[in-house]
Amino acid sequence: MAWSTREIAELAGTSLRAVRHYHEVGLLDEPERRANGYKQYGVAHLVRLLRIKRLTDLGFSLSQIAAMGDADDHPEEALRTLDAELAATIERLQRVRVELGLILRQSAPTDLPPEFAPAAAKAELSDADRSFVVVLTRVLGPRGLQAYADMLQNFPAHPAASEFDDLPADADEQTRQDVAERLADYVRALYAQHPGLRDIDADAPGGSHFASRTLSKALQDLYSPAQIDVLRRLPPLLRETPRANPA
Repeated sequence: MAWSTREIAELAGTSLRAVRHYHEVGLLDEPERRANGYKQYGVAHLVRLLRIKRLTDLGFSLSQIAAMGDADDHPEEALRTLDAELAATIERLQRVRVELGLILRQSAPTDLPPEFAPAAAKAELSDADRSFVVVLTRVLGPRGLQAYADMLQNFPAHPAASEFDDLPADADEQTRQDVAERLADYVRALYAQHPGLRDIDADAPGGSHFASRTLSKALQDLYSPAQIDVLRRLPPLLRETPRANPA
């Protein structure tokens, strides 16, 4: 009994294109041809084709199947390796599902790490602030990230923060100084509640200098010149004695 290429493809539940490709890559031997030039496949070809299809359905690549050879009908080592790979894939997908569930339940942003997103969502950050946090999560170390996440989780509303967010790009000198002074009081309160913010880049994987330079670049890109000017005024103000009656 001999079958044509179309017939053997149908018997094996695959396509003509797949059969021809298996010939091209050396997985399936070329059959003899009839006098009219048509290929004639036998039982050995069908068995081999069914084995190839079964292995590809299990998840083996064609190169892996080629490495197994023709004789090994129970490639235990390859099967165990694939089983371990599938187990790792399932574990990864389960973690992804947990993360997706968290994002959906808390309407958390997708551009932040899962352990950081809920806190950022709760803080109701401006677009610029959230983008800054995204950059921050890429340069800080575990301690710095934890300090910042803790701060966001208990992010106190303060008029100075809103004034800073709404500061006009053409704000005059006095307005900038007033906002800076009020913001300094706010930052002092945050430092008192979250001391880890004072040396937030101390354990940065790329070093404190790299983290500082990267975050400085992010500030320049995300905030207006007036806001940048206010932030430049903060360090000397923070070194001063706090005002008796902060606004």
